[in-house]
Amino acid sequence: MMEPLFLHPVMQEKIWGGTRLREEFDYVIPSETTGECWAISAHPNGVSTVVNGAFAGWGLDQLYAQHRELFGNSESPVFPLLTKILDANDWLSVQVHPDDTYGLAHEGELGKTECWYVIAADEGAEIIYGHQAQSKEDLAAQIQAGNWEDLLTRVPVKAGDFFFVPSGTMHAIGKRILILETQQSSDTTYRVYDFDRRDDQGNLRELHIQQSIDVTTIGQPANSHPDKQIIGNLATTTFVSNPFFTVYQWEVTGPVEMKKVADYYLVSVLDGQGQVTVGEQTYPLQKGQHFILPSTVTSWKFDGQLHLIASHP
Repeated sequence: MMEPLFLHPVMQEKIWGGTRLREEFDYVIPSETTGECWAISAHPNGVSTVVNGAFAGWGLDQLYAQHRELFGNSESPVFPLLTKILDANDWLSVQVHPDDTYGLAHEGELGKTECWYVIAADEGAEIIYGHQAQSKEDLAAQIQAGNWEDLLTRVPVKAGDFFFVPSGTMHAIGKRILILETQQSSDTTYRVYDFDRRDDQGNLRELHIQQSIDVTTIGQPANSHPDKQIIGNLATTTFVSNPFFTVYQWEVTGPVEMKKVADYYLVSVLDGQGQVTVGEQTYPLQKGQHFILPSTVTSWKFDGQLHLIASHP
């Protein structure tokens, strides 16, 4: 099977969501508080569906289970990555994710190391990225005291910024930010602070204070250092490469021929339009599409004006 796998995403409503997924990407959204587009996902809480070719109608989870040869015969029991686009119309909760050891022991699923590419951000937008506590005891005391202003590290953000968010990093995406997130396939989140918000039933959302203290690392997170290379019509920025994933930005400005250096790729079209040719077949590409280049695809050609984010395990 020599073809890319185009995917239909799953939309998730969130208390902090908005309408930018519709405005920016023309997605059909379920409500005016749609927070997440699970674009490439085999996670049981939101499975993407193949829309083209021999496997049209298959869930990505089913495809991964039954046709591992499309994914380099990966030994991971679950599809390892999840690509999302997040519309933070308001602040997300201040949260932290466990590592694999803690996640598997306490939640029965992988931990979550993730990273963010900022697609758009309003003037003055900021995130929380790390904390100022000097020890676990200090962390617990400041959380107990509700000393959020001194504890949390705020960082201004703009379109084009990239942040690596390893498990154990205390973090929050701020309001009016649109982000592409590449993460381990996990839905485990420990909320440490939620700005005392209430849900539509008037209840405070659940917090996970002890788990948060358990898994939060001490010391400021170290962001990655992007590396950019330009060859012909392709500018490749390698944002991060670690044991969980490698994430690239591909900026295409004309015909480009590429050969695979990984088992398979997850690709999202963030802007522009063009095409990808695999073998004899050409597929049109436009903003908001997401696809996988499986192991059976060893080379391909892009053409057009395209802004792509790609990743692989």
